[in-house]
Amino acid sequence: MTDAPSSFALLPGAAHSPVILHVPHSARRVPPAVRSGIVLADAELDRELDRLTDAHTADLAEAAAALAGTRPWRFVNRLSRLVVDPERFPDEREEMTAVGMGAVYTRTAHGAVLRPADTDPEPLIERYFRPYARAMTEAVAGRLAATGRAVIVDVHSYPSERLPYELHGDGPRPPVCLGTDAFHTPPALLAAAREAFAGCGGTGLDSPFAGTYVPLEFYGERAEVGALMVEIRRDTYMSEPGGPAGPGLDRLAGALAALVDAVSR
Repeated sequence: MTDAPSSFALLPGAAHSPVILHVPHSARRVPPAVRSGIVLADAELDRELDRLTDAHTADLAEAAAALAGTRPWRFVNRLSRLVVDPERFPDEREEMTAVGMGAVYTRTAHGAVLRPADTDPEPLIERYFRPYARAMTEAVAGRLAATGRAVIVDVHSYPSERLPYELHGDGPRPPVCLGTDAFHTPPALLAAAREAFAGCGGTGLDSPFAGTYVPLEFYGERAEVGALMVEIRRDTYMSEPGGPAGPGLDRLAGALAALVDAVSR
């Protein structure tokens, strides 16, 4: 179990902040024991990490936290989503299982074999997925206990060109896509996000990615838990597919900090 404690981190913010910046897909690390179950050659794996990693989003959240008047909390995945994807359902509820990209991926973004089809996902789910879910649940519970509410802002990025795995990728691909949930995204939170990111090239709603992440203990049950997904198109801040960040990152950090402050009041 030595990998599990270091596979994510809760980075404290202000005691009175309700905001958690959740960064699930920024890392490229694949522990050796997990790498042995992936059939791609090293060069192929590097290319797949370029495609599927939300590069520099942990840096974006860190910069926004430093700029914000009320420092938010940050929950950051330290492992690649190719280990487990903490935002997918680990069971039949997950639609992405249809393309081999449930909680434990068996296919690549282009449909090639990533792991053998008969891979048992349970060891990875037990070792990485469940501890992550428990810790995120505890983080939200902590904000509820301290402030009476919690606001999860999911920080993602996505490629400018559709990848084959995208089930709903035929719609608009705005500079900033805001993913919402009918229960957990109140109008004031969405309005604050639209205002905060207005200077970043424009925002769109639930396309090409929709929904939000809320721990299952609170999902559909606790309206005091607000949630919004922020999906940033990669060509606005970095060289695609896996290159360095550019000056757009600073502008986005300022916008994310403005959103944090707007919902912290």
